[in-house]
Amino acid sequence: MLSEEEKEELKAELVQLEDEITTLRQVLSAKERHLVEIKQKLGMNLMNELKQNFSKSWHDMQTTTAYKKTHETLSQAGQKATAAFSNVGTAISKKFGDMRNSPTFKSFEERVETTVTSLKTKVGGMNHSGGSFEEVLSSTAHASAQSLAGGSLRSEEEELQC
Repeated sequence: MLSEEEKEELKAELVQLEDEITTLRQVLSAKERHLVEIKQKLGMNLMNELKQNFSKSWHDMQTTTAYKKTHETLSQAGQKATAAFSNVGTAISKKFGDMRNSPTFKSFEERVETTVTSLKTKVGGMNHSGGSFEEVLSSTAHASAQSLAGGSLRSEEEELQC
């Protein structure tokens, strides 16, 4: 149990602490306003602070041993993968080149050209200039499309040939 005198002392101390807290809050509020004013004068805002914090955190992370080891490992893996893909691409290109220069492919290409020229002549192409493989193929496709579109024209040609 507290005596009346002790109660009065504690009440006085309580009032004094509440006054000090109020004063400290006012001082803190004034300092926060002053801080905002200074930041505004310096052109600092929340976004700039976030950028600075992020930059610092990113830099701190990059300097860690784990990051350096991971970066080095991934870099080496990337270099090896690039070299492997380059080798595969070179090998494929070489194989296609070898295949195109092979006697079998040359024979096939000649047969296709002969067939295309023959078809072109039969379809009614008067141009016997030959041309490149692509030109002949394109012209044959065009002629074939025309003959499919005009079925009656073909039957008339067949009658004329008889």
